[in-house]
Amino acid sequence: MPPEPLLRVDALRCGYGRIEAVKGVDLEVAEGTVTALVGANGAGKTTLLRAISGVLPIRAGTIRFEGAAIEAMRPHERVARGIVQVPEGRQLFAPLSVLDNLRLGAFRRARERTRRNLERVFALFPVLAERRDTPAGALSGGQQQMCAIGRALMAEPRLLLLDEPSMGLAPFLVEQILETVARLREEGVTVLLVEQNAVAALSLADRGYVLETGRIAHAGSGRDLLGDPAVREAYLGV
Repeated sequence: MPPEPLLRVDALRCGYGRIEAVKGVDLEVAEGTVTALVGANGAGKTTLLRAISGVLPIRAGTIRFEGAAIEAMRPHERVARGIVQVPEGRQLFAPLSVLDNLRLGAFRRARERTRRNLERVFALFPVLAERRDTPAGALSGGQQQMCAIGRALMAEPRLLLLDEPSMGLAPFLVEQILETVARLREEGVTVLLVEQNAVAALSLADRGYVLETGRIAHAGSGRDLLGDPAVREAYLGV
């Protein structure tokens, strides 16, 4: 039998007010992989991540992490289990320094582990070490995204939920961020990636899902989805 996925979502429904944005989604994320979630704006991708992290309550369905049901857990309890989200738009504390923003991600960790995790983040993003005393609001867009990812890594995630990391970035910075995602996979971090650059995301991903108006329209390996004529025409602009 195949191993139990790190994350399993079954028949998940959630939304805002009378609007049901996610309509019965089934999804699996295997440990040590990058799984890409792509689709048009408004398809429900961010809503799905918010439901998994616990920020948005679900209406029906189940979310299982390491085989255990977590849909009743509060967001901070999911962080303690190892589910950490990097939100769309970064959402840093602009007046605080880079160092203080990073430390906020480690509020549940012992001081010694915080020091070790800081060293890891600075090795991954050397520019953050150089600008550790700079207010986060004074960073470039790319540096802010690095800081947001670094803050999440300070919490020692088992599953990193990464929402639109390339938004507003120059192409060379997008490539750098996605290279970082690949490196995190090599280090054993499991990633569920929502990304507007669908071609780049599926090229990187072990597995991908195409979300359309709140439902899974296509699923398969990243390579298979890239080669699927229907996916290429409808979602990849090819």
